[in-house]
Amino acid sequence: MTIPDKAIAFLSVLAFASTASAQDWAKAKLDSSPRHQEWVTVKHGDRSVQCYIVYPQVNRKAPVVLIIHEIFGLSDWARETADQVAASGYVAIAPDLVSGLGPKGGGTSEFSGRDAVVKAVSGLPADQVMADLNAAADYALALPASNGKLFVAGFCWGGGQSFQFATKRSGLSAAFVFYGGAPKEFGAIAEILCPVYGFYGGNDARVSETVPATIEIMKKAGKTYEPVIYEDAGHGFMRTGEDPTGEPANKKAYRRAWDRWRKLLQENS
Repeated sequence: MTIPDKAIAFLSVLAFASTASAQDWAKAKLDSSPRHQEWVTVKHGDRSVQCYIVYPQVNRKAPVVLIIHEIFGLSDWARETADQVAASGYVAIAPDLVSGLGPKGGGTSEFSGRDAVVKAVSGLPADQVMADLNAAADYALALPASNGKLFVAGFCWGGGQSFQFATKRSGLSAAFVFYGGAPKEFGAIAEILCPVYGFYGGNDARVSETVPATIEIMKKAGKTYEPVIYEDAGHGFMRTGEDPTGEPANKKAYRRAWDRWRKLLQENS
């Protein structure tokens, strides 16, 4: 039986609506946050990158944490994570790395569904990603609220990008890699000048099974690399563990990882 085009279109809309509503809990947290949140346009060369910034409620200048989103783009959850970082006392900036690639020239929010965002993020040129991240970091570091210290944290696809960023950016205080892969080239690893802290799921063998090799190559290069694998947690546990419908193992890993992340931020500030 052939499904009419109108029915297919309707089902596609329903599927996207379901995907979007899956993070209503994250948007609700954002809407209730007392912290100042704003969108800014960061320009470098011919690029304009939309960045989401959240400021901490503190009486002093604060370090900057550059947040790199998952392969699903700058979602409500990614922005809500930036808000949590700000709640811990840091200026958080989260660039939308598919800025300008949406159907109307916008970013993540313009795509028709998750698959379209994944395709766009997957196709981003590596040099453009690094240039966008550097521009976002420079913008945040120049803010009056910044004390000049910079951290980077990334999740999933962004976890791999945070590791890559550590090979390119001097002056980083630390890099936090959440279930992302490491650079494979020894020459790139040798360029890292800051400690790298890893967060991985025990039930995420695709990524966690690369950790032993990363330990070896980082040790060979004389670099600081401290990974933790959270038992029974799956890929993306920082998002799924915060989701009210998430599995207990992911929720436990989420809480433990946040405690560790906050402690490491404080120790390296």
